[in-house]
Amino acid sequence: MKIIILGAGQVGGSLAENLANEQNDITVVDTDAERLRELQDRIDIKTVVGRASYPNILRDAGADDADMLIAVTNSDETNMVACQVAYTLFRTPTKISRIRTGQYLKQAELFRNDAFPIDVLISPEQVVTNYISRLLQYPGALQVMDFADGRAQLVAVKAYYGGPLVGQAISQLKNHLPDIDARVAAVFRRNKAIEPTGDTVIEADDEVFFVAAKEHIRKVMSELRREEDSYRRVMVVGGGNIGYRLAKALEKDYQIKIIEHGTERARFLSENLSRAVVLLGSATDKALLEEENIDTTDVFCALTNDDEVNIMSSLLAKRLGARKVITLINKAAYVDLVQGGMVDVALSPQQATIGSLLTHVRRGDVVNVHSLRRGAAEAIEAIAHGDSRSSKVVGRKIREIKLPPGTTIGAIVRGDDVIMASSDVVVETDDHVIMFVMKKRHIPDVERLFQVGLGFF
Repeated sequence: MKIIILGAGQVGGSLAENLANEQNDITVVDTDAERLRELQDRIDIKTVVGRASYPNILRDAGADDADMLIAVTNSDETNMVACQVAYTLFRTPTKISRIRTGQYLKQAELFRNDAFPIDVLISPEQVVTNYISRLLQYPGALQVMDFADGRAQLVAVKAYYGGPLVGQAISQLKNHLPDIDARVAAVFRRNKAIEPTGDTVIEADDEVFFVAAKEHIRKVMSELRREEDSYRRVMVVGGGNIGYRLAKALEKDYQIKIIEHGTERARFLSENLSRAVVLLGSATDKALLEEENIDTTDVFCALTNDDEVNIMSSLLAKRLGARKVITLINKAAYVDLVQGGMVDVALSPQQATIGSLLTHVRRGDVVNVHSLRRGAAEAIEAIAHGDSRSSKVVGRKIREIKLPPGTTIGAIVRGDDVIMASSDVVVETDDHVIMFVMKKRHIPDVERLFQVGLGFF
């Protein structure tokens, strides 16, 4: 595909890297020539220096025959105008825009062809809020991904000493839970991917990804780690867009305290949140944390714009007795440094956002993409179409499908049924097929599997 990315920031840069590695024709536009030069030194892309919304700049970037425009500059207004110009002057088929401001997002009628013609809206704040909300549902989970409108979920957990399945082969899972269908899709051991078979023995500290129907997730988790009590008390640090949105989403179901250091913003939060307790102060203030009973806090979420504040406040909270800490980190280099030590979950908004963007870039009928292990692997949900003549998957048993190396089918969702992928299961048309792809260079091969041959039409 020929794709123009507007904005070479962290999301734009990471996205360009992801897509260029998959043989797409990528052009990146930004006003920062130095940043573009850095990107070009690393990856094989074209770059254009200039304002992303200017018609002449878009023309230079090849908007005349681009398949897709992805606007992820730091300015909502620039993103919106760029999509408008691409539609009016160049009839670009697909326009994706990052919009952060809630005031715009509330007005759905703004984003139509007769106003701002944007096909897909991405809101990083909403993506991160959903991500954390899902983690809170399952105490002990490192990542929770929804498929087929939430009917199936892929969950990552760290296997602990004492878990019933730890030290045993994966095939024992069926004996432990005879009434539950679940499948281990991947195992990461000491940061290396292991393709699991029935004989693979789960070791303590393995990061295990398994797929199951939503109602069975807790039971499977209890096989890999001690069961934890549900979360009730949540402390949020940072009352910016993400912190505010998360507090608003959670305050009905959890006891929320939110720490904000800006007086004006704290006032805004207290006026707009109905149940959450708003605290004016610094999250690195030990006395404040102790006064607010950090030792009885179930989850501490550090969500400011400052990575250092997030990391230091999380380490302090953990040392003072917080049960779990979730830390928002923008710099990719920091994520691997802190995850798995004192920080339970290091969350990268870029990676979360890129998963949403990739869903719309994939060929074949791909309806869901989740970036795993900070982009090292992907979980993909694709819908099978056609019949045994026009499709490479429909009418075939799973063992007969020529999957690329490092790719496993975890489950199939058929209507309301979640079917675990054993070798004899036959794929039918309209099945939602959930796959785990450990080698990202094979993603184009996976997409081709789900493209329907001309005979279908």
